[in-house]
Amino acid sequence: MRGSSAIGRIAALIALAVAVVVVVTLLGAGGEEDYEVTAEFENASQLVNGNEVVVGGTPVGTVSEIELGPDGQAFVSFTVGEEFAPLRRGTTATIRSPSLSQVAGRQVQLTLPPSSAGGEEIESGEHLTQAETVSAVDLDQIFNTLSPKTIRDIKHVIQGFELSYQGVEQRANKGIRYLNPFLSTSRRVFGELTADQRALENLIVDTSKLSGAVAERAPDVSALIGNLNRMMGALGDRRAELAESISKLPDFMRQANTTFVNLRAALDDVDPLVDASKPVAVRLQPFLATLRAAADDAVPTIRDLDAIVKRPGADNDLVDVTLLQPKLTRRAIGSGSPDCGSGPLNPADLQVPADDDFTQGAFGEAVCSLTNGEANLNMFRAYTPELVGWFDDFGHSGTIDAISGLGRIETTFNTFSFSPVSGTPCVLPILPGCAGTAPDTASEQIAALDTGNTRRCPGANERPLGPADPSDDSVPFTDGGNLTGEPTDEHVGDCDPSQVAPGP
Repeated sequence: MRGSSAIGRIAALIALAVAVVVVVTLLGAGGEEDYEVTAEFENASQLVNGNEVVVGGTPVGTVSEIELGPDGQAFVSFTVGEEFAPLRRGTTATIRSPSLSQVAGRQVQLTLPPSSAGGEEIESGEHLTQAETVSAVDLDQIFNTLSPKTIRDIKHVIQGFELSYQGVEQRANKGIRYLNPFLSTSRRVFGELTADQRALENLIVDTSKLSGAVAERAPDVSALIGNLNRMMGALGDRRAELAESISKLPDFMRQANTTFVNLRAALDDVDPLVDASKPVAVRLQPFLATLRAAADDAVPTIRDLDAIVKRPGADNDLVDVTLLQPKLTRRAIGSGSPDCGSGPLNPADLQVPADDDFTQGAFGEAVCSLTNGEANLNMFRAYTPELVGWFDDFGHSGTIDAISGLGRIETTFNTFSFSPVSGTPCVLPILPGCAGTAPDTASEQIAALDTGNTRRCPGANERPLGPADPSDDSVPFTDGGNLTGEPTDEHVGDCDPSQVAPGP
């Protein structure tokens, strides 16, 4: 019995000691002070004790006390949970209104600095200066800064919105419902743009250079816009054709699918060519720069050509000339191949027209004219040396060869220039019948002359290259005897090769 009582007393003492330790622990823990900071605001903005203190929308404490400062500012004391305590310098406290449904619906929002940019720790009981706080601005404060006239104008604007949305309320509500995602998306877009400051600066600088380059080409841009306007106007005038083309586009795309698939394989085959062209492309840069300058210089020419090809009005451009080509073709070609008769070598057949009414066209008539004139041309061709020599005599009277100079003179008399002179020496011993003195009578003198040379052949005034060779018939020129016969179907001339100039 005594042993059992002793054991019971010992157990009771141990339990009492444990209870004392627990109570002391709890009392010690409950005696710890919460982390508290006092922030200095320009005004309390309708804060009340018990308002939330949030970080990133998460409650982390409450407003514990609001006092009036010596200069009319508000001292707001609030607690912060252990997770975010202690705060660091660079923290900003802002009074915000999370809702308009209650008068005193305010909260203190803490914006914490990045861990790498935070300052020294703020001990419990220290202050945030007014430079580290932002007071809320109520809507009525904004209106109080406006003049009565401005307020009346704002009312008129609101009434105008009412009239503009009247009857389209549902569509307006639908648009406003999509406004929030648009703004949030825009915020993310601008956040990405400002995330890389250097890239944004380069973009702005490059955009400025692009705008400057476009401004320098203002006439070209104006011309481009004008051409686009005309193009869109032309497309608008062809709405039916455009609609038909669009309706055929799906079938075209389906048919083009196979082509595109084959093109993908062809592009793989072109890769070696592209790789081989890369070194050449570098060398082509100077040429392309010159070509660009040439293209710029060609703009006025192209513009002039455009005016030549097509311009308003009738019969004043290349298109109108092209339309006249069929008529010109009919005038030139006529009824077909020319029919000029059967070999008009006989003078009686010369100048045979192509047809009676000249319907074979200008080309046919020209062919027949040349064909009918072939006999005359054949005859005149043989006298070409005489014609050239006649012109040549105006420059010099003879020729020069390897031996010496040569001049040939021929005197021609007519019946009115010869007078008999008795006893005149014979100055032309080469004349037939001249024996040293001139004949006394006119009849004897005329008889002594070589007259009646009216059928000389071409080159009759020249001598053969080989006088000792009787087979040399190079002069006079008889065209193989074609010029010595009577004019017939086979011969077109009549000359006598024996009629030559006197003398050696």
